[in-house]
Amino acid sequence: MKNLFALLMLIALTYSCAKKKIPEPEKLLGLDYYPTNIGKFVEYEVDSTVYTDLPVTVKTYNYRIKEILTEQFIDNEGKPALKLERYIKFKSTTKPYDSIPYVIKEVWMINATNKNVQVNERDLRFTKLIFPVELNATWNGNALNNIGEQLYTYNYFDKTETINNINLEKTLLVTEQDQKNLIELHFSTEKYAKNIGLVERTIKHVYSNNVVPNVPIENRIETGIIYNQKIIAYGQQ
Repeated sequence: MKNLFALLMLIALTYSCAKKKIPEPEKLLGLDYYPTNIGKFVEYEVDSTVYTDLPVTVKTYNYRIKEILTEQFIDNEGKPALKLERYIKFKSTTKPYDSIPYVIKEVWMINATNKNVQVNERDLRFTKLIFPVELNATWNGNALNNIGEQLYTYNYFDKTETINNINLEKTLLVTEQDQKNLIELHFSTEKYAKNIGLVERTIKHVYSNNVVPNVPIENRIETGIIYNQKIIAYGQQ
């Protein structure tokens, strides 16, 4: 009887496990927030405002960026890597965007594993994401470059949002920098969506020696830059 009971329990346990769908390892870790399929593309609209004080000028730039994963290769450290081609086209006062061709801007390199996502931007390597994704998890995004320590933090994940009329079922927000005093502001965030990747990027690096009581630095900028990048389209080529 004991042997029969043990056999029945084993069969029941095996059946129960067989019914459960075991998630893929990258799903558990969060790599689906940065899909790596070749041919994946994302298009963004970009608004950039540059402030200079010698002479005092404020210039606004409007353009679009298209990023495409085009190739898998082995990098000079023997690690699997991805080639990210970035294209650009500037807004025209006489032509619609659709009639303006993209031109190559630059090429970045991506290393994406079940531990993290590293992006090599203009020969500077940043650790953009770490896995598993956990609320308030913190890491040094500059650990692999010489800029100096900069702690990144997950603010939220799996949040439903809409950006430029694109419904995003699950997004996560990374705060890369958030420092402010009377004369300078340094703020940068990146937002990612599952099965898409980067969907929004905000950068504010501004300065003002003209301190005015009760007036925030954003309203008295003398030098610096404010940069906003938001998704407008995505797909597979």
